[in-house]
Amino acid sequence: MKYGFIGVGNMAQAIIQGLLKAQTVSSTDINVHSFHQAHADQVAQKMHLTAQASNEAVILASDVVFLAVPANQILDLLTHERKPLTESMPIVVSMAAGVSLTEMSAILPGLAIVRIMPNVNVALNQGFTAVVGNDQAASHATQQMLAVFQQLGTALEMPEADFTTVSALAGSSPAFAYIFIDALARAGVEAGLSKPVADQIAAQAVQGSAAAVLAGQKSPWDLVDQVCSPGGTTVAGVLALQENGFATAAIKAVEATIQKDQSNQS
Repeated sequence: MKYGFIGVGNMAQAIIQGLLKAQTVSSTDINVHSFHQAHADQVAQKMHLTAQASNEAVILASDVVFLAVPANQILDLLTHERKPLTESMPIVVSMAAGVSLTEMSAILPGLAIVRIMPNVNVALNQGFTAVVGNDQAASHATQQMLAVFQQLGTALEMPEADFTTVSALAGSSPAFAYIFIDALARAGVEAGLSKPVADQIAAQAVQGSAAAVLAGQKSPWDLVDQVCSPGGTTVAGVLALQENGFATAAIKAVEATIQKDQSNQS
């Protein structure tokens, strides 16, 4: 299977890195083009991809075409490239927030169109991706894309109505997690550790804690209780987090992300 990317921004590069890391495709079977062609050429050279001279060339050379352009350009792009898309009939995959399957299908009736909502951790095959397809994708394309992204982490078929929440909870949350890791590490630096060592300790602690949650035997709060000894140091730290609004701040961050996504759609 050959993949095409129209646009090679951060998320497109993360997906490409994940595909190559999972060894699901040869690098030369990934076609790329961008409005900023010099940038696309640099990415292609760096990752040994096939740079194409136009969007149409990407479409005609690919079985799956990823639309990795800003959301406000998606519908114009589909309109402009309608002819090659309807001639070659690839699976069209959009990662744009706020552009619905209904809007895209109105331009390309009869084509299998899939929406995905990944996060950048797909680059490490540790991502989360929500997947949903239109009626034409239901028989095969949605399952194909689920299989692809299950090799890049966790992938679930989810209702399109949930994509705004998924965007906040999965797409934006890595940034929140990085802030938490950095804050833990800076506290370690304040106490005398070097920043690289503190970063490593904090990141490993978060990674291990996430693995414990994903094991599914206990809820996150049960795991908190498991770490907290009566009258111990950890419970003192947990109380300090609560007193300073840690949980509220995390909830507000997700809510703000959802509200911003909704305002972009209006």
